[in-house]
Amino acid sequence: MSPSSTLRRSRRPLAVAALSLLLAGLIAWVPAGAGAGTPPSPALAKAASGFKATKALTRVFTNPDGTTYSFPTNTVTVRADQTRNLRGRQRIRIEWSGAQPSGGRASNPYGENGLQQEYPVVIMQCRGVDDPSLPLAKQLRPETCWTTSVAQRSQITRSDTEATWTHDLDAEQADKERVSGLLPLPSAEQCPTADIAPFFTRLTPFVTRKGETFAACDALNMPPEAAVGAAFPPHEIAAFTDTDGSGSVQFEVRSDVENESLGCNDKVACSIVVVPINGLSCDQPASPPTSADTACRKGGRFLPGSSNFGNEGVDQAVSPALWWSASNWKNRFAIPITFGLPPDTCDVLDPRAPTGFYGSELLAQAALQWSPAYCLDKQRFKFQLNQTSDDAGFTLMETGGGVAAVVSGEHERRGSDPVGYAPTAVTGFSVGYVIDRPENAGEFSSLRLNARLIAKLMTQSYLGSDLGREHPGIGENPLAIMNDPEFIELNPGLSQISQEVGASLLSLSSSSDVISQVTDYIAHDKAAMDFIGGKTDPWGMKVNPAYKNISVPTAEWPLLDSYIPKTENTCRQENPAVYFTQLAAPVTSLRKIAESLLDAWPNVQSRCEFDQSTKTYKLGRIDRQSYGSRFMLGIVSLGDVERYGLRSAGLETTKDRYVEPTDASIGAAIGLATQAKKFGAFVLDQADVKKSGRAYPGTMVVYTAARLRNLDQADADKVAQFIRVSTSEGQRAGTGNGELPGGFLPIRDSGVTQKLHASALEVAAAVEKQTPLPEPEPTDEPAPDNGNGGGGTPGGSTGGAVAPPPAAPGPAGEPSAPAAPSAAPVAAPIEMPATAPLGSTVAGKLLPGLLVIGLLGIAAASVLRFFVQPPRVPRTGAGAGGRA
Repeated sequence: MSPSSTLRRSRRPLAVAALSLLLAGLIAWVPAGAGAGTPPSPALAKAASGFKATKALTRVFTNPDGTTYSFPTNTVTVRADQTRNLRGRQRIRIEWSGAQPSGGRASNPYGENGLQQEYPVVIMQCRGVDDPSLPLAKQLRPETCWTTSVAQRSQITRSDTEATWTHDLDAEQADKERVSGLLPLPSAEQCPTADIAPFFTRLTPFVTRKGETFAACDALNMPPEAAVGAAFPPHEIAAFTDTDGSGSVQFEVRSDVENESLGCNDKVACSIVVVPINGLSCDQPASPPTSADTACRKGGRFLPGSSNFGNEGVDQAVSPALWWSASNWKNRFAIPITFGLPPDTCDVLDPRAPTGFYGSELLAQAALQWSPAYCLDKQRFKFQLNQTSDDAGFTLMETGGGVAAVVSGEHERRGSDPVGYAPTAVTGFSVGYVIDRPENAGEFSSLRLNARLIAKLMTQSYLGSDLGREHPGIGENPLAIMNDPEFIELNPGLSQISQEVGASLLSLSSSSDVISQVTDYIAHDKAAMDFIGGKTDPWGMKVNPAYKNISVPTAEWPLLDSYIPKTENTCRQENPAVYFTQLAAPVTSLRKIAESLLDAWPNVQSRCEFDQSTKTYKLGRIDRQSYGSRFMLGIVSLGDVERYGLRSAGLETTKDRYVEPTDASIGAAIGLATQAKKFGAFVLDQADVKKSGRAYPGTMVVYTAARLRNLDQADADKVAQFIRVSTSEGQRAGTGNGELPGGFLPIRDSGVTQKLHASALEVAAAVEKQTPLPEPEPTDEPAPDNGNGGGGTPGGSTGGAVAPPPAAPGPAGEPSAPAAPSAAPVAAPIEMPATAPLGSTVAGKLLPGLLVIGLLGIAAASVLRFFVQPPRVPRTGAGAGGRA
């Protein structure tokens, strides 16, 4: 998004229609970045930043007579779906084919847990790139690759049989000595077990971005992020290759925000290193062969495709523990990656006070990429999205606390000023999940849910555990959704071992248009509403009486249950609490839900601990789930689904048809949306979604909502600029600054989203114009004498105008427009401030831009008609939709 593009889109309240007619001959000219042309789809944009490479991997043994024997070559191809402008904790898909099939599958392949496997594919994040011409500090090497444990990088005091690396055909002689890897060796005080003859030691130290070296000889000599109980679980993985030689994983990358020692960011080059373990190549054996000679030539104990549930020992020569050895390291695939600008870029590089837009988290991932395109361009303002509830954002906009609100539906006006809703992004919510198949068979990838199952979860109608058995009215209900016959029928083959987390859907604790959409989906399903109304399901399950006949849709889901279990458990006796509230445990943001799914860490607050310092019991969050037995459901944004590589459930529309979020299904939903009035939000009727069968029920439009009157003109110009830029350049799919990330359907000036594009431009023009109240009709009657010298109001003002209240404080100290008066329309016209110029230094370029905007405005008037938002009556006060 260049400054010239911004200037071409700048606009004044001129006679646009007249200019359009006068200069109609220039209609073919369209400024760059103004929505002309077809932006690439998110899938194509992702593919453009991918990686693919192929290598031939051969294991070689040297015979006693000095000749060599080569095993059949594995031609391995590795692919990555995206590599550029990555964000912390983002997951990218890595696939491979042609590798040696793995044996002895570990129940958990991450970190140290993945070591007891044979022929896996080791995937790590490393600092540096694979270019020997660079200075050593910028080169990729084992010392700059991250592992969480010592066992993954160093071999300490090993016997001759376990020292297979000392017979690596490709290793330097210095690496075959009894002690190797880090010379000089750390002192005995620092590493007391590193040098104990006759045992062998190989240290692979870790070097931080700042140059500090950690010897990796024990847990005390590892970087701080590798500590036990670290904030983030291990992300390096020893991945399993199927019997056909193929495999895939979602690999999580981490920036210096999550791992300062590794230090990857937008200025530090890093790589993802993929090492297919093909087995050590071995040098000429001694005569007679030593134990290490024999161990080097082993080919594995486990059959391809088998599991190692007992965590038995494996042949070291084909294990992931020696990924750093010369034979393995030479087989590496180095995938260069780059990181996008950090979240605090605008705070660091732009000293201007931000202009705050307040509201929906659905726009968060887009705002993360859009913000630098504003603050790094001095011709634009410093945009900042402040995430609040939709209601709070709308209220701040109406009262002058924010220049605009970011919402996903039409809200009740409390002030007298009209509000325009400009479609800004098309996205939505999903029921995200992480579920493992039984018998270590991998992740489940085709979850299906209907509205009644979601209603069961939200109404706290599952018991959670035996603690819920005595709950009045529902004591015979299933403990959790994995035990529910309805769920089992839709999703056969999953584990039915009950977990407390299966009794709830992790959701938001605050008001949100997302919750309105979720509950509207429930409200339009007869089976779900019958269940809420008290009718048992076909298997005899009943609704929690606390939620019977709850009013839906609603923007805020209440916690109504009050059941406190009676138990002999000392901890619970000392901490009596509502059990079902501990199971639901809603959170304040969609991002927290996404990260909980990413870490498989339920927010269930039923863990009991004894505090030795205070000699008291306390309740807290349960542990992360074990890999292989994960089961979590949560409401997430589609932007977070894309960034974190999460899975989305298919939601039932027509009978036996389950629709997942895709460009096609979201576009089908947009095609059903209608706009009731000019400048208003579009409405998606869930009844139409059900009839369609192709439309995704979680589709939502994010709007920029702003006052069309009494907004400070400088702020009005900023809002109008934001709408125009976000619906043109901001809809070009990609990972760079100002582009549209995954999880969003681009708004274009053609096709199914054309009506949204046209409406956005109309709202932008109306916001910029800021039409004042009409002049009062002239009257012959004299003004009443109020004792103020003939003036109409105390203080000498004329007419019936009431002074506006003081301005509400804006974000980061920026002054905001005064709150709109709530009095009846004033008798005198409101004097509006002059329009502030945007980029007047190149005013000569504005005329063609004005022409195009005028033409777009005329076209928009003829096609206005569309968009997505759950149908609901305007909210009233604090109690809409059954809210307390």
